[in-house]
Amino acid sequence: MPLRLIFMGTPDFSVPTLLELVSHGHEIVAVYTRAPKPGGRRGLQLQPTPVEEAARRLGIPVLTPKTLKTDEALEEFRAFDADAAVVVAYGMILPQAILDAPKLGCYNLHASLLPRWRGAAPINRAIMAGDAESGVMVMKMDVGLDTGDVAMAERLAITDKMTAVDLHDRLSRLGADLMVRAMAALARGGLQLKKQSEDGVTYAAKIDKAEARIDWSKPARTVLRHIHGLSPFPGAWAEIAGGSENARVKILRCELAKGSGAPGEVLDDQLTIACGEGAIRILELQREGKARMQAVDFLRGVQVKPPMRLA
Repeated sequence: MPLRLIFMGTPDFSVPTLLELVSHGHEIVAVYTRAPKPGGRRGLQLQPTPVEEAARRLGIPVLTPKTLKTDEALEEFRAFDADAAVVVAYGMILPQAILDAPKLGCYNLHASLLPRWRGAAPINRAIMAGDAESGVMVMKMDVGLDTGDVAMAERLAITDKMTAVDLHDRLSRLGADLMVRAMAALARGGLQLKKQSEDGVTYAAKIDKAEARIDWSKPARTVLRHIHGLSPFPGAWAEIAGGSENARVKILRCELAKGSGAPGEVLDDQLTIACGEGAIRILELQREGKARMQAVDFLRGVQVKPPMRLA
């Protein structure tokens, strides 16, 4: 039985869930997303969010309120007479009055295994912390920060090869399927909720660019997870020492390698770099102001070999 749904989301991560809900016959009566921001080559053209672009292709009404805390915003929300709201990375706090408006509640898709990694950057933090697994959860929202009762979950192993964008894309698809199943259960009155445990609560703070500089004194696997957790944005970076000035590079993908040396020491001519324990080999990187490239292509134009160091 299809539901009347309000969809609330903003980035690429949200789009598969919107498309899956539509393809399974649910009536999306409105899409809420963040307002367009300046973009384009000169930063002068307003760029709609990925969710807005998808919604307009589907012919769904789009709303971009600056706040949901006014009486006008509440009345507009209520007027859609929705059975439920589906929220996927919307990026705006929902006040209690909004949460209470849909008949069956508001349901959020969160990209972690709650209560671990509540907050803004669960995908990045899971990789950076060396977690063995991540996942997606559907929860019924309350006014707390990702504290609502959980309805359904799916788990996914994190390997050392995964970057943040790799995990993002897999969780986005997994989450879309999970939300469709959750809404089907909600429609037939069979969605069961379970309170989150208060044990193991962690918070995924927003990524600060100050975190992006690589600390080569850390063990190799810690360095690898730091690099992959920040790839492609903001991108973990280091400086290649040499010549009259250092050249900054973002390292986007790497692998564990054999070898040892002083932290940051270049061990060979294949971009193997010593860490505090062990070493990594750089596979993909980006020079400042340049396009990303494979390490083999980078080395055709730049010589990086012993006794050079990455600072």
